[in-house]
Amino acid sequence: MANATAHTPARNDIAALARDAYLARYDGATRQLYAADLRVYFTWCAAAGVDPMAARRPHLELFIQHLLEDRGNKPSSVIRRMKPVRGFYQLAVADELIDRDPTVLLRLPKVHEDPEAIATLTPEQVKTLLRVAIDTSPAHAALVGLMSMLGLRVSEACAVRVEDFREDDLGYVVLRTVRKGGKIRVKPIPVPLLRIIQRAAGDRTSGPLILTRAGKQQTRAGAYDWTKRLLRKADLPENAHPHTLRHAAVTAVIDAGATLIEAQEFADHADPRTTLHYYRNRGNLDQHAAHLAARAFAVSS
Repeated sequence: MANATAHTPARNDIAALARDAYLARYDGATRQLYAADLRVYFTWCAAAGVDPMAARRPHLELFIQHLLEDRGNKPSSVIRRMKPVRGFYQLAVADELIDRDPTVLLRLPKVHEDPEAIATLTPEQVKTLLRVAIDTSPAHAALVGLMSMLGLRVSEACAVRVEDFREDDLGYVVLRTVRKGGKIRVKPIPVPLLRIIQRAAGDRTSGPLILTRAGKQQTRAGAYDWTKRLLRKADLPENAHPHTLRHAAVTAVIDAGATLIEAQEFADHADPRTTLHYYRNRGNLDQHAAHLAARAFAVSS
């Protein structure tokens, strides 16, 4: 009996095993983010005397209350933090490490977003920002160009390398990027953006495209600082930030007439409902679908 007990994993070992098994399904920035979220949850469990592998729904609702009241997280941040916690328990059930999923019927806070409150830039404002970036340096212009013309996330733009560009069989210059979740995507490079990229690359054939003054690859934090400085120089709204350029790109694509599926593909959203958040022209009656229905069914009088 003593030997059997000695070889039985402790509950905290099982929790660590379940956590590591869940995180092993991801890599890169996504894995780091989910690891940080689970660390917050495990830390709370330890302080509250809750065994993560024996937690029940009421415990998780107390954790959500902790995030909202003690940590001051917004409802949207709480929902994001709970995604890896849900995944952790779902996988633990599938692996038969626990017998029930405590996140079933879990009540999450509601998010009421005002689309008009989201920071955005008009096409003319993006043009102004791009002109200021071009006047500042080729690297600044490449950062703004990749985020505004390709809709890249700031971390994706910073990760672009000179060797990621190539010419396909039809003569298009394309960019191969590793996007959120490790997905590989190939995007065509429009001529205006190609000129910006060529100036940033110079005669280099490899290495990071966007370099700092010290010659190192730009980071997410550094790109945020660059963007804020450019916005101030361009006298543009102070609440704008790098993601605002991606938001402006997706909005511009939709306003130009792209379908929701085309916009979703451009933005690389897993769920089209995410793309809907970028649709800011819902009040334009000229684009209402009623015109399409009427055109299909109209008869001469």
